[in-house]
Amino acid sequence: MRFPHPNFFKMLLIVLLGVLSCKTAPQKSDPDKELWISLFDGANYGDWTPKFAGFQLGENHKNRFVYKDSLLSVRYTAMDTFNGNFGHLYYKDKFSHYKLRATYRFVGDQMTQGPGWAFRNNGLMLHCQDPATLGLDQDFPISLELQLLGGDGTNDRTTANLCTPGTNVVMGDTLFRPHCVGSSSKTYHGDQWVEVEALVLGDSLVQHIMEGQVVLEFQKPTIGGGNISGYEESAYREGTPLKEGYISIQAETHPIDFKSIELLNLCGCMDKEAKNYKSYYVKADNSTCIY
Repeated sequence: MRFPHPNFFKMLLIVLLGVLSCKTAPQKSDPDKELWISLFDGANYGDWTPKFAGFQLGENHKNRFVYKDSLLSVRYTAMDTFNGNFGHLYYKDKFSHYKLRATYRFVGDQMTQGPGWAFRNNGLMLHCQDPATLGLDQDFPISLELQLLGGDGTNDRTTANLCTPGTNVVMGDTLFRPHCVGSSSKTYHGDQWVEVEALVLGDSLVQHIMEGQVVLEFQKPTIGGGNISGYEESAYREGTPLKEGYISIQAETHPIDFKSIELLNLCGCMDKEAKNYKSYYVKADNSTCIY
């Protein structure tokens, strides 16, 4: 009987390991294909944390944030009466450069004794402070509010506006100090589904977008300006640039449904030799590169 060469099995093992490594090694992705993250897709409820003024972080006061029928909703009972405890629901991660899009609709009647300005009113709060730094009685986070408004059936009422709780921004070449400013969007009456988008590039540019058109934009957001209460002094460092933060939605006394909230991260691996390089990234984080 003729036995194989002593190096035969060694060579065979090397070949097999090479084949296996080829099968398991990550393949280079299409650099132009956008990888949107579903912040809410009807299932991932555990990725969000509530905070209501006057209550501890994590307490969903009176179950006002509701997960039902594949929707993320804000609801109030018939016996629920407003007493100042605005709420916010925070996504688990923070971001700096990204695109955001959400599909929402206002429904039903406003909560008893809710303020008039809060009728069909909610918001996507961008660049929020860390929810762990909120004061117990803080009403709004230091943030940039992409304000969502629904029409009353008669009057013009724009959406994708800007409100600035605890912040200032620059519009054009001017420091903008008023609390809210309207966009150039049309009015969306009734209970129709509406899609809103935002482009957020750190502290260099933020755009609010409706139906593919920029309806409002600003630059250089910083902490300041007031328009919040109950905050911790350690979190309110006036003049600090807002370059990143968390995303939250509101509970401001009017019921609302969110069908989806999605994000396209624009920060990532910008080394063209990496398998996860993306051509649309605008800020490099090469610590994420995969080779």
